[in-house]
Amino acid sequence: MTRIGIVITHPDTFPAADPELDSLPLIAALGRHGAHAEQLVWHDESVDWTSFDLVVLRSPWDYPQRPAEFEAWLDRAAALTRVLNEPALVRWNMDKRYLEQLEAAGIPGVPTTYCSDVDSLERALSAASSAGDAVGGADGTAHLVLKPAVGAGAQQTGLFAHGDPAALALGREILAGGGTVMLQPEVPELSEGHEKALYLVDGCFTHAIAKGALLARGGGLRGRTYLERPVVVEATEEEKQFAERVLAAVSQVTDLPTPLYGRIDVVDSARFGLVLLEAELFEPLFNLPLVPEVTETFAETILARV
Repeated sequence: MTRIGIVITHPDTFPAADPELDSLPLIAALGRHGAHAEQLVWHDESVDWTSFDLVVLRSPWDYPQRPAEFEAWLDRAAALTRVLNEPALVRWNMDKRYLEQLEAAGIPGVPTTYCSDVDSLERALSAASSAGDAVGGADGTAHLVLKPAVGAGAQQTGLFAHGDPAALALGREILAGGGTVMLQPEVPELSEGHEKALYLVDGCFTHAIAKGALLARGGGLRGRTYLERPVVVEATEEEKQFAERVLAAVSQVTDLPTPLYGRIDVVDSARFGLVLLEAELFEPLFNLPLVPEVTETFAETILARV
């Protein structure tokens, strides 16, 4: 019997993780197709990775807290079994500076400044403030977004008014942990909840989800907790084609084949047009309970890769 490992995060190490949301429907679908599948925590030392024909990364959401350990595990697991998406793609996708490479390949994104030290962070904050490098939101105040280049679940991410000392404090915190700071102008459409997540399996569009706005003005999350409100939404032909262009650019930049799965986060902005926010290529939540037909497609595609 084919054995499939579904890699998750244990709730003890990432309290916001819900290991049942995507993985259990997928495991059930794989079972209906005659395979044995089970949840695996990537840092569980008791797992015998050689006993699985294929290991599929789904929600290793605690990797930002231990990136070196996660990369070492990728190498170790890949030497023992097949891992998808490909470890080389995962390593490339872990650091959001990949957005620079995709922009060079013709994929438009939100203008971003990357800061690797306090001096460059202070200069970037000052320059953004002087230039008014954001469009005023509902309250007419210009804001900017600050976040780490390696991160998940909106951790260490904030939406701040220009000149707010909390922005510099958060940036210093990210830098102190060895991270790189990303600085972007606020996109009002994001604050209004108009981001779309476009999902693809084997390079083909499957569905789109809107999850609502997450960031509170002044830093932190709305409601002080990470809470998505996912709903299935329609994607335009332009958006679908854009997602396919992103995956083609990823293959061009990385020289790797089409990934098993991916999520392309976009927003259609009055200021910037249709832009890429992130390409999530190893840990995107698919919201499978909302789209049971996609669960079957995902399972069939996984088994075709064995």
